[in-house]
Amino acid sequence: MYTGRGQHVPKNVVSVRFHPSVTKAEDKAFDNCHMLKEVVFNEGLKTIGNRGVFYGCSSLQRITMPSTLTEIGVDAFWRCSSLQEVVFNEGLKKIEHCSFSDCISLQSTTFPSSLTEIGGGAFCRCSNLREVVFNEGLEKIGIEAFKECSSLEITIPSTVVDIGMAAFEFCSNLREVELHEGLQKIGRGAFGHCSSLERFTFPSISTRLNNVVEVETEVNRTRRLNDIDTIRGDMIGRRDTELFVPGAVLRGSSNWNTIKASLDQIVSWIKYHEIKEATTLFELALWKTKLDQADGATDINREAYRIEVPGPVKDAILQYLW
Repeated sequence: MYTGRGQHVPKNVVSVRFHPSVTKAEDKAFDNCHMLKEVVFNEGLKTIGNRGVFYGCSSLQRITMPSTLTEIGVDAFWRCSSLQEVVFNEGLKKIEHCSFSDCISLQSTTFPSSLTEIGGGAFCRCSNLREVVFNEGLEKIGIEAFKECSSLEITIPSTVVDIGMAAFEFCSNLREVELHEGLQKIGRGAFGHCSSLERFTFPSISTRLNNVVEVETEVNRTRRLNDIDTIRGDMIGRRDTELFVPGAVLRGSSNWNTIKASLDQIVSWIKYHEIKEATTLFELALWKTKLDQADGATDINREAYRIEVPGPVKDAILQYLW
């Protein structure tokens, strides 16, 4: 039974259960306990401390985090080379630097929606990690967080605003990465040396663009797509209404700021036309309402029931967006 409070743990321990009173696993409490195979955490545990609590526990295979845990500290499970499964529960907010570095047996994991930050090098060199399920709510992926995860495939959630330098460097199995309009920063070399990476896509922006142009006549559709071609520049490609960036353009380079500026302009252009269409629909809805109210009357002059949003109001809205 582990009670914390400076308790000495023998290096040959095989199994450990946390006492219900423990709220923090102390620094280096179980470091280099090479025979440790089983750990049962208590509900009530809030923090797995810094400085390698389970560093080098090379026989540890499975871990289930308690629902009360909010933070996993620096180097917590570094070099747990037999660790195959980690179950995270809702409530976890942060995974600190190098928490699971060199866990070479780890193959997949799912992060809870409460997680907002994955620290630098957190899963660095987890070479057999194939699948990571990020949930909406994650905001930051730190420097070298998944560096050299050579088997990894990912989908980045729309809530991520910051991808750190070299975060996915040498992830040689990545082929396509979806990015979203809320993303503010991609550090230098975040996807460097991802040799299979073909392109970055922007599904939410592409869907909105398609909705804006699909209702138009062929002439207007062509005109609107030409507008987009003028805005997007040389770095952003287009296939019909799908926008993408070739892997070589962003991989390992510092081109993100230029790409982001073009994307912001495209989104502003889309917003302009979305609100323009919405204003028209609003006018039609008002017109239909008045016609419905007059239902049953004879000789309805339909045009007399049309209602327009006042010009100055419409102009103000459109000028604000564009």
